[in-house]
Amino acid sequence: MDLTWTPFFTLFRREIMRFMKVIIQTVITPFVSSTLYLMIFGVSLGKSIVLKDQLPYLSFLIPGLVMMSCLNNSFQNTSSSIVSSKFSGDLEDFKVAPLTPWQIILALSMAAVLRGLLVGGITFFVGEASYFFTYGTALGVSHPFALLLFLILGSLCFANFGVVVAFWARSFDQLSAVSGFVLLPLIYLGGVFFSVENLPPLWRSVSLYNPLLYMINGVRYGILGVADVEPQRAALVTLLAFLLTTGLAVRCLKRASFQRW
Repeated sequence: MDLTWTPFFTLFRREIMRFMKVIIQTVITPFVSSTLYLMIFGVSLGKSIVLKDQLPYLSFLIPGLVMMSCLNNSFQNTSSSIVSSKFSGDLEDFKVAPLTPWQIILALSMAAVLRGLLVGGITFFVGEASYFFTYGTALGVSHPFALLLFLILGSLCFANFGVVVAFWARSFDQLSAVSGFVLLPLIYLGGVFFSVENLPPLWRSVSLYNPLLYMINGVRYGILGVADVEPQRAALVTLLAFLLTTGLAVRCLKRASFQRW
């Protein structure tokens, strides 16, 4: 292995080991949350909700929950890692580590994507089980490549966004404020639980400016083969969001003083 990439894989491995130490938070809690969402909204209330193309509401809900799990956990992984390092002084180690800003961002974001995909996979498994026991058949994947594309790009976007927010935040309270007042509303209003076609014209127009609408519908297209927006348009918006957040994350890292907060 090239020695210039040894520190990169070391950082990548450290980030994986860090979130695997809190396995209850990364695996058990998402499993319980996904089960509750699916039981309450998908199974109990879903039979009374009619969607276009005669889709069961449970099948509509599963892709949204999968993407929500991926995005939220990707954001939490990078943001909590950097904020924790601020107070422990670990960020100062990056001064002497033979790592470029791009390598640091890549290692952090790849570990975050791995956590996001792990939780998303658990959510999809729970959704598949719920769908099978409810309708007696499995929920297939219409476009596997599109599904992976949107899951990975979306998770990378929120992993990089977590880096940006973590360098801005001066405390865990500020980090929680962004997560609660910015991240969650964007996710919930991005079409996880409802179709934007059912919104009034004004709010439908406003929703089109939410990039998460395109990410969530991209995953929905990958699983169901149908979505509220065109898959090409969703892919373009997701790619632009990825490039923007990556540029901001690298810029924040380059400008950071890496002093102890």
